[in-house]
Amino acid sequence: MNNRFELDNKLKGETLGRKGLMKKHSQITQLRLVPELNVIKIGGHGIIDFGREVVLPLMEELGELSRKHKIMVVTGGGVRVRHILDIGIDLGMPTGVLAELAGKISEQNAEIVTLLLSKWGGSKVNTGDILDLPTMLHLGLLPVIHGTPPYGLYEHPPGVGMIPPHRTDTGALLMAEVLGARSCILVKNVDGLYTENPRVNPEATLIEDIGAEELINMDMEDMVLERKMLYLLRDCANLKEIRIVNGHKRGNIEKAINGEKVGTIIRG
Repeated sequence: MNNRFELDNKLKGETLGRKGLMKKHSQITQLRLVPELNVIKIGGHGIIDFGREVVLPLMEELGELSRKHKIMVVTGGGVRVRHILDIGIDLGMPTGVLAELAGKISEQNAEIVTLLLSKWGGSKVNTGDILDLPTMLHLGLLPVIHGTPPYGLYEHPPGVGMIPPHRTDTGALLMAEVLGARSCILVKNVDGLYTENPRVNPEATLIEDIGAEELINMDMEDMVLERKMLYLLRDCANLKEIRIVNGHKRGNIEKAINGEKVGTIIRG
């Protein structure tokens, strides 16, 4: 006997886990909230930690680009994240706690970048207020947000080790996807993704264009981006690719925005 109180709808009685149901909805086009948006993620380790000689020219570049393109700047954590993770791991902190601690560092960097971009309308956005972005862009502001996804204590287990798998690269991708952005660009201190760490092996080869599935199958020892991004990119409905460019070289970000050949393209 079924005593469940039901509301009449197309999902009535569904488990929400049935494969046929998922396939039925897979062809529905999702709303793209800001389809002209370019999500620019600047690494803490690759950019911010280098100080004024790298950061200030990059802020000038981003500020001027924001006059011509809709941009959201996403910040990473960098050396301080590595420090707090080292301490937390040594003390046996759970992965969710490590994620909470790491998020506070990337948020500090977002505050710094917001102030440096104040000349161009830099405005800090809290992760819970990301749907205010269309209004902010309409007002001519340049939104800045930290990249750590707000999983916090509910961070997914990493599979191996203790380091949170969803960090600031992944956060940038997830925000680009939910906003229906036109691009997601990771700004690093290398020219793109290499077959090996080019600082360890100078003979490493630059990978200019590759699919996420192929990159997953390569099972590389080290990568310049978070591995979790590849699995998420495969499933994205709106975002079809990500780019990796060198932010120490002026003009690379604009080339990426314009779809010119620069850095590495990873396709979903």
